[in-house]
Amino acid sequence: MQLPNHREQPINVVVGFNKIRDYQIASCAYYGATVGRYANRIAKGIFSLGNNTYQLTVNNETNHLHGGHQGLHNVVWDVVERTGNSILLSHISPDGTEGYPGTLELFVRYTLTDENAMRIDYSATTDKETIINLTNHSYFNLNGGGSIANHLLTIQSDLYTPTDANMIPTGEILPVTHTSLDFRNPRTIIIPTDITSEPAASGAYDHNLVLRKENENDLSLAASAKGDISGITMDVITTEPGLQFYCSNCPIDDFLIQSGINNNQKNNFCLETQHFPDSPNQPHFPGVTLRPGDHFSSTTIYRFSV
Repeated sequence: MQLPNHREQPINVVVGFNKIRDYQIASCAYYGATVGRYANRIAKGIFSLGNNTYQLTVNNETNHLHGGHQGLHNVVWDVVERTGNSILLSHISPDGTEGYPGTLELFVRYTLTDENAMRIDYSATTDKETIINLTNHSYFNLNGGGSIANHLLTIQSDLYTPTDANMIPTGEILPVTHTSLDFRNPRTIIIPTDITSEPAASGAYDHNLVLRKENENDLSLAASAKGDISGITMDVITTEPGLQFYCSNCPIDDFLIQSGINNNQKNNFCLETQHFPDSPNQPHFPGVTLRPGDHFSSTTIYRFSV
């Protein structure tokens, strides 16, 4: 996405490529992808529904991550409808895909609004009880490049879900007070050498924050980020209960360097609206079960201003 800065010079605020094949080669980093069937991690890829236990693909050390090897980021979606400012895509994920139960019919609509926003509306139905958790995995740099260290970030969250050494929630929900996850007031994105809120930190942000909500499923402000050079502000508005704040800690390989992508934790960030990691195994987390006859829906808006 290109936006004008205060000098009316268009700049790219989303990290990405010019060719579809490049996205395919770099699919392990999920650039700009719709992620699912289950965004984030499920411990050991195992969960239960009723009397049935399911084993999903394990693709993140000991965990299932972002839908597995053939998650939604690695499928070709069909174009259902296209207008001047929106496009509606669909995909049918067969029963048993990556171990998930149920044939899932999915729709995603992307809309460019008159308020300089990208609106993403997700919907889904299933023919068998299953789980679902979708997100968008765009990487942002509101200056169009360089360090994000002086971006200002605010997150509407008082609480977070701490994790164990395998990045799986312990089940606790703790205050962000006195941690490096306290973005209740605007502060710069400084990558700490030690994430003080996590006992097993890798030196980068990859954490789920519990969003402040007056009513469940309300469309409400989740976060705001501002580029210190461009002056561009991005507001993230969502119906989701959680936000994964992620600064890339993937290895930088020759392909990314040749493509002009500096994919490290100091140069881009993700604000992934979603349900909490490992929710199927944490009964007190917001539910992610979808049953036949029910309709899943979720909306996230990325709104830009200068």
